[in-house]
Amino acid sequence: MTEFADRALLPAGLRDLLPPYAAHEADMVGRLMAAFGAEGYERVKPPLIEFEESLLTGSGAATAPHTFRVMDPVSQRMMGVRADMTLQVARIATTRLANVPRPLRLSYAGEVLRVKGSQLRPERQFGQAGIELIGSDTAEADAEVIILAAQALMDLGMQGVSVDLSLPTLGGLIVDGPFPEGLRDALDRKDAAGVAALGGSVSGLLGTLVAAVGPAEPALAQLGALDLPPLAAQLCRRLAKVVALLREAAPGLILTIDPVENRGFEYHTGIAFTIFARHWSGELGRGGCYQAQGESATGVTLFMDTVLDALAGPAAVRRLFIPAGVINRAQAAKLRQEGWVTVAGLAKDGADPAAEARRLGCDHFVIDGGRVVPVDQS
Repeated sequence: MTEFADRALLPAGLRDLLPPYAAHEADMVGRLMAAFGAEGYERVKPPLIEFEESLLTGSGAATAPHTFRVMDPVSQRMMGVRADMTLQVARIATTRLANVPRPLRLSYAGEVLRVKGSQLRPERQFGQAGIELIGSDTAEADAEVIILAAQALMDLGMQGVSVDLSLPTLGGLIVDGPFPEGLRDALDRKDAAGVAALGGSVSGLLGTLVAAVGPAEPALAQLGALDLPPLAAQLCRRLAKVVALLREAAPGLILTIDPVENRGFEYHTGIAFTIFARHWSGELGRGGCYQAQGESATGVTLFMDTVLDALAGPAAVRRLFIPAGVINRAQAAKLRQEGWVTVAGLAKDGADPAAEARRLGCDHFVIDGGRVVPVDQS
């Protein structure tokens, strides 16, 4: 391996983001945060690394297998690099913002790092952007978070946004006691034969739940016809109310239901959801209800690498080369106000300005007198 290749090599799951894609990502994140802020979600910025006990206790235990650990040389205590930002925001809400009136609306954006990628998500470092609504255990809170996330994606230009709603705790409310070994996996894989073999006295009911997967209204009709335990029936009624609220606020939003999906929702306690786009196979984001140190909360996290891959690439910019000494800084500032990205020559070296503009990736250049000339017409 050459010295250059050795220095350019990155660990698996990590990558450099180069021009113009780094600026494009920053622009998309900025637009998302502006959309969240316009609806009352105030931005917070948790640290990249925290003490292990604060990062991984309670609901955070679900992220422990994904978390890098390091020893703090100052305190001699173990720390963890965040693998997810949701629970950091929950910590902020229940400690530093504990006395702020509820419901509390917070937003965030930043990078996370995971020990290893998955088959569906090989990246180990990627950006997250999201919102958390803390202190309200209502269907209206669930619907607000879903609608805001979906609308923000559509405003970025995402086509065919869809939301797959799930009830990750529903199976546990039906199975009396611990899950038999293999049953949870059979439910996640929609393995009807496995569910029938492992479900015991509730295998028929669980099998019906496995079959109740698809467009929202038919799935709700199937769920409504079941004789469910009281808490399970209550959860299904809440799901029906959320669907009704979404239909009222966003009638064009594609809604599906998978009642027993649990993968990726290990710390969620009520309705959960995954956001997709019709033309893209990856998950754009995930969210749902959870407990933030005893407070009910609903949130959503958007995965910025997938969001950017699913959107159209960065738009071309107008780059203008300004040879040294041709115009002054005030004139250059006026050109930038008109929408140009200016690239200044640093010395009067006699180089052909058209050739230099072309070499630096500019499609126009400035000549004496301040006139802008296209490179291909020079």
